[in-house]
Amino acid sequence: MSKKIENEYEKECPICGGKIWGRGEKVLIEGAKITVCQSCAQFGVRIKSKPKITVKSKELYPKPKFSVKKVVRPRGIEESVEIVSDYVVRIRNARNARGLNQDQFAQKLNEKPSLLRRIEAGKVEPTIKLAKKIEEVYKIKLLKQVDEIEPSAKQSQYMKKSSGSSLGDIAYVKKKKN
Repeated sequence: MSKKIENEYEKECPICGGKIWGRGEKVLIEGAKITVCQSCAQFGVRIKSKPKITVKSKELYPKPKFSVKKVVRPRGIEESVEIVSDYVVRIRNARNARGLNQDQFAQKLNEKPSLLRRIEAGKVEPTIKLAKKIEEVYKIKLLKQVDEIEPSAKQSQYMKKSSGSSLGDIAYVKKKKN
């Protein structure tokens, strides 16, 4: 690499010292992104370059003059409820009590039958939204309130710092007897 590179197409491979023809291959070798020759590219992971946008494609898709803001809704209700553990039995009993097969049951809920089959098999837990829909349509109880318990932040008698502990704070060292 002591030679001065006159043209970007006459580069020297940093691995084998050979001439790199064309652009070479951009690879990741041991955390370093380097351009190597075709034969040395096998020793690293090839880095795919992003296709460059031409002027024509910029004209076809101009950027909008206004930005669309995403509406974020608070999730206070969903966080305080959870699905009961025996939801599989409750859904199956509700369906059987009405004499419906899984396809008819799903059709009334406007959901895919395959989803309800997986829910009844216990492979998938229904979302809070779907559980509310099932509760409304079939009048069964699938959601329960979560009891929130606040963790106690009682400091141990061995803790000296308020910002955290180190290994020396919690380790017990035995002294050798002479």
